Amino acid sequence: MTQALETAYFGSGCFWCTEAVFKNLKGVVSVVSGYGGGKVENPSYEAVCSGQTGHAECTKVEFDPKIIPYGKLVEVFFLTHDPTTLNRQGNDVGEQYRSVIFYLTPGQKSQAEKVKDEIEKENIYKSPIVTQIEPFKNFFSAENYHQNYFANNPNAPYCQVVINPKIAKFRQKFAAYLK
Repeated sequence: MTQALETAYFGSGCFWCTEAVFKNLKGVVSVVSGYGGGKVENPSYEAVCSGQTGHAECTKVEFDPKIIPYGKLVEVFFLTHDPTTLNRQGNDVGEQYRSVIFYLTPGQKSQAEKVKDEIEKENIYKSPIVTQIEPFKNFFSAENYHQNYFANNPNAPYCQVVINPKIAKFRQKFAAYLK
């Protein structure tokens, strides 16, 4: 009997970083970079970057909840980007880089809110968390050259300067959950 997989959608700035993090977790079966929550059908990267579509760069994460629960994915999400900056991650600025969780069920919504509250109570961040927790509306896969970006371009400057340090910090904090 095959285990039923679940799906989660996370936007934490650049989807290259988010994809690289989630691909390393036990129980994660697939990660797809794309665009979620906007008002345009099947947008291009250029359209999303224009700030006119309402989409966020995000990842679709398929996972086995018996191996890694949704709440742990939410924790990884909150602790691997800065959820306190509105429409910005580092030098990436605009609505498409907002911190957002698109939930599929009331259970996902309550778990996301619970983890967010726990992290706020721990005072990990100096500023309040501004992550949006919204009902899932849509998701469109990004162009092929965005998929597996970190794995396919490890020597690219962005990968060296931004993603490598993020992955190193993530691996240290979540060592027990790594593949």
